[in-house]
Amino acid sequence: MGTELALHLLEDHEVTVWNRTAAKAQKLVDAGATLANSPAEAVSGADLVGTCLFGPPQIKEVVLDANLIPDGVPWADATTVSPADTSDFAEAVPTYVATPVVGSLGPAREGKLGVYVGGADAQARELVAKVVAPWAAANPERLKVVDSAAKAATGKLMANLALAVSAQGVLEALQLAASNDVDAQEALEMLDSTGLAFLKNMKAPFVLGERETCPGDFTVDAIAKDVGLMLRSANTVLPATAAALESLEGQQEQGRGDEDFSAMLVYRNKINPAQ
Repeated sequence: MGTELALHLLEDHEVTVWNRTAAKAQKLVDAGATLANSPAEAVSGADLVGTCLFGPPQIKEVVLDANLIPDGVPWADATTVSPADTSDFAEAVPTYVATPVVGSLGPAREGKLGVYVGGADAQARELVAKVVAPWAAANPERLKVVDSAAKAATGKLMANLALAVSAQGVLEALQLAASNDVDAQEALEMLDSTGLAFLKNMKAPFVLGERETCPGDFTVDAIAKDVGLMLRSANTVLPATAAALESLEGQQEQGRGDEDFSAMLVYRNKINPAQ
């Protein structure tokens, strides 16, 4: 995702990039970005710093522990984190602006993402909103600016909660259908006019064997991490969300963490990968 986001920025800005695995940045270099050998080199002289990492631990390691962000420079972070994490990040870097995105790689390439932009520093927030606008260029109404990073993080978690809970709903619908001798293809067709249609349409090609779960659009590990953040961020029980996490963790236990999260649907009747 970070690569696709940065590609849009190259249209109007000089971009220096760093990745833990340099080869993964080659697409950006080929498109005109400058490759840095370290995070410190990447941010040297920057007018704005952007990050897109796996989760809060990586942000703490790469950014906070290294005191990476130069004083006064806006920091736009597209990492999915919890509302509490954003408070910690903003305390360490007052110019912190959360910029989580909603959507997978296809919408990212087409500038069709949803984007939440939130931070306490109004000037940094306004600048960041202008810079990341290309991420939602095809549907600018999906770029939502809010007055705190915690709100932006909450919005992203709610969006991914909808994905996780809908996936759990499709899983259980398929199980209900199978219990009554309705095959998967017909069951999916019967979900067309229901509230599960969006997720069903997204993942039907995987369920029907038209696409492989590896590589996928959004991995089991990634959404499981996000669901964990949701559960830890709520001060009440989220039963449907917890059920989705249980299904995702079942796939992780079977070694499918790096596959598309549709694995929870594709392998719904499988006890282990060999079956």
